[in-house]
Amino acid sequence: MKYHRIFAACGMLIAFLSASAAAAKAEPCNQRTALDQAYCDADGDLVADLPTDTSKLRDPDTLVWAFAPIEDPAVYARLFRPFTQHLSTCLNRQIVYYPVQSVSAEIAAMRSGRLHFAGFSTGPTVKAVNLAGAVPFAAKGQNGEIRGYHLVAIVRADSPYHALGDLKGKRVAHVAVASNSGNLAPRALFPAEGLVPDTDYRPIMSGGHDKSVMGVLSGDYDMAAVASDVVQRLVERGSIDRNAIRVIYESPLFPTAAFAHAHDLDPVLTEKLKACFFSFRFPPEMTAAFNGDEQFLPVQYQEAWRAVRAVTDAVGALPD
Repeated sequence: MKYHRIFAACGMLIAFLSASAAAAKAEPCNQRTALDQAYCDADGDLVADLPTDTSKLRDPDTLVWAFAPIEDPAVYARLFRPFTQHLSTCLNRQIVYYPVQSVSAEIAAMRSGRLHFAGFSTGPTVKAVNLAGAVPFAAKGQNGEIRGYHLVAIVRADSPYHALGDLKGKRVAHVAVASNSGNLAPRALFPAEGLVPDTDYRPIMSGGHDKSVMGVLSGDYDMAAVASDVVQRLVERGSIDRNAIRVIYESPLFPTAAFAHAHDLDPVLTEKLKACFFSFRFPPEMTAAFNGDEQFLPVQYQEAWRAVRAVTDAVGALPD
C-alpha cells in the first residue's frame, strides 16, 4: 500500500510537470480570463478554446471518464454502468470508467490528458475549468430543469445546537478544500450567521459528504457542512435515519455536478458525445439514486456557475 501511494504520487508529479511543459509551449493568446497559461479564452466564455493547431486535437478509440468522488467511488461505478454501456454503443468505441479517489486526482487526470470527460462536483468544476481545460456541457435534471442543491449545516437531532453561532469552538466538519458546499460556501456564508471558519472553529476535512454525515451521527463532529442532495440520497438508501439529524442552516440553491469534456477533443467527437449524453434516459436505479433526476440537460458554464464563482471569489484562492 505504501509503494502504491508513492507510485501514485510520482504519477501525479509527472502529469503536473508534463502539463507545465505544455503550458510553457502554449500558443500565443490575447485573453485567458481566469484560465491557466496552458489555455486560451479568446471568445470570453470563461472556458478553454479549442487548440488553433488542429494537429493537437484528440479523437481516441478509447475514452476514459470519471465522476466526482462525492461518496465511495465504487457506488458510482455501479450506478453509472448502464450509462457507460450506452456511451460505448452510441459512440461505437470503448468507454472506461475510472474511479478517482480525490478531487485533486480527477482534475490532474484531465489536465494531463488521461481523462477525456468527467463529472465534477459544484466547487471543483470552477477549478477544473481554470486548471484542467474542462468544458462543462451537461448536468443532471428532471422535467427539463437542472438539478440544484443547498449547503446545509447538520447536527445530531439530540444535540444542544440550534444556530451556527452555537458551534464556536466545536468540532465542525468540512469536506475538501475545493468543495463548494463542503468548504467554499461555508467560508463565504457562515460569517454572516455568526460563525467564522478558522476563527471560531478549525475546519476538519472529512474527505467526503457521506463521511461528514456519518461523523455527525457517530459523534466525531458536532456539526458538518454538506450538500443537501447527498443527505437526501443517504436517507432514501436507508443509510441514515432522517430523524437522527437536524438542519440548523440552509443556503440559497446551487447547481449540482457538471459533466465536462477536455478542451482539446475533436469537435466532431464532442458533438457526438453530447448527443449520446442527451439521448440517455436514466434507468430506475439511477433515478432513485439521484433524487429523481431523469436525464442529462445542456448547460453553459458562464451562466450556470455564476453563483459558484461568486462564492469562490468571496473566499479567495485556497491551498490544496
